[in-house]
Amino acid sequence: MIRLQNKLISLRALETRDIELLFDLENDVELWKYSNRNQPYSKDLLQNYIANSHKDIFETRQIKFTISTMEDIALGFIDLFDFEPLHHRAGVGLVIRKLDHRKGYGAAALDLISNYARNHLQLHQLYAHIAVENKISIQLFENKGYCFVGIKKDWNFYEGKYHDEIIYQKLIV
Repeated sequence: MIRLQNKLISLRALETRDIELLFDLENDVELWKYSNRNQPYSKDLLQNYIANSHKDIFETRQIKFTISTMEDIALGFIDLFDFEPLHHRAGVGLVIRKLDHRKGYGAAALDLISNYARNHLQLHQLYAHIAVENKISIQLFENKGYCFVGIKKDWNFYEGKYHDEIIYQKLIV
C-alpha cells in the first residue's frame, strides 16, 4: 500500500492497531446521522473489515485510509467510496476525532486524497454529501475547492425530522 504524506499528516493503510479509534468513531451515535447508520458495529466486524482492507479498490469500489500524525498517531479516517472507474469519479468521506478538529488535519487529508485520486486512480472528480447543518464540513470542503452543485431536500430523517443534504463536487484535473 502506498503511504501518502505532507508536512502535517500521512495517510496509511488501516492496521489492526486502529481498531479502538475505528470502533469509537463508527459507534459515535452523534455521527450516525451523517453516515446513514442506526446501529453499532462490533469489534469483530471491524477487525474483519481491517483484515480485508487490503483488497483492490477496483474490486471493492472503496478504500479507507487512516489519517495519522507524522509520529503515526491515528487521528481519523478518509475514504473513497462509490468508485466509478468508467466515469473517473468517487465519493469522499472524512472523519476526525473531535479533539483534533480545526487543526488543519482534514484539509491536509483532502489534499492528499485528491492527489492520490488523480495520480494513482486517474479520477477526474470527487464529490461529497454533507448534511446542511454540518457547517464545519461545509466550510472545510468549500475551502478545499469543492463547489456546491445541489441539494437533496428532506433527504435524511433523524432527530425527529427531515434534513436536507448538500452535494459538493471538485474537478481534480
